Amino acid sequence: MNQTPIFSRLAGTGSSLPKNCVSNADLQVRLAELGVETSDDWIRTRTGIEQRFIANSDETTSSLAIAAANQALASAGLDPEQVDLIIVATSTSDQIFPSTACVVQAGLGNHKAACFDIQAVCSGFVYALSVADAMVRAGQARHALVIGAEVFSRLMDWRDRTTCVLFGDGAGAVVVSASETPGILASSLHANGSHASILATSGRLESGAIVGDPFLRMDGQAVFKQAVSVLGVNALEVLGKAGVLASDLDWLVPHQANVRILQSVAKKLDLPLEKVVVTVNRHGNTSAASVPLALDEAVKDGRIQENQLVLLQGVGGGFTWGSVLLKMI
Repeated sequence: MNQTPIFSRLAGTGSSLPKNCVSNADLQVRLAELGVETSDDWIRTRTGIEQRFIANSDETTSSLAIAAANQALASAGLDPEQVDLIIVATSTSDQIFPSTACVVQAGLGNHKAACFDIQAVCSGFVYALSVADAMVRAGQARHALVIGAEVFSRLMDWRDRTTCVLFGDGAGAVVVSASETPGILASSLHANGSHASILATSGRLESGAIVGDPFLRMDGQAVFKQAVSVLGVNALEVLGKAGVLASDLDWLVPHQANVRILQSVAKKLDLPLEKVVVTVNRHGNTSAASVPLALDEAVKDGRIQENQLVLLQGVGGGFTWGSVLLKMI
């Protein structure tokens, strides 16, 4: 007896940002109090960032994730108890363990879903989405919540202007559901651990104390070079898997790290900038949250529509990178 193949599709999206919006001008004042010089022009010309959202003490990775998840569930028309799988991509979990996904499960009122976190830094969401797709297609889950959530502001050394001006906090979520027709068409994930040191927070807890450097450190030039080197190749790889051309794409939703990286990838794909979803100017780099935040915004404002082809891309510490190709159905 032939069994109908199981595919997966995106059934809903959601997002959540902290209450506190910090403009470049606001940040300039804050950093001046610490003896750090910067300016709106310095930040804009190098990164394209104009503002970012910074979590207050009562806002956590899990609370932002729960808010984004509730939106995604409402968009998909699902109750929390219908979810079989919860994956949270984060590098800034509320605690060492249990996982943020378990905290999110409790906050949603779900009592049965499998729950775990994925740590692939800024590539975390595309990694998590690929895993959810595989589990749905294998029949291990019918409805999966995939969340990227971060409070990177708590990893910042506010005296290091090469990093502290770049990052923000937030969460984005999608519901991945079983489907008779494919919505997630292909994915491609990679890593090169020999570049681990170019973007890292190397500190750890040991015997109740922090050992090593607890702050995020980055070799900006090396990260930029790696990102522009791998993303174009990876995009063509995943497009090839699905048998489509870059010219077939309706939208590119890349990791929002630096506007110059976005422009470089679009140029390599010969894709008009009008087809690139850009939120880095308003969100900054929100690591694993950046792709689902940008995706949700473009879905809500009507840019991304049914039957369109959308390429999601992440790149970050590890060094990790990956792409997922979607057809919105």
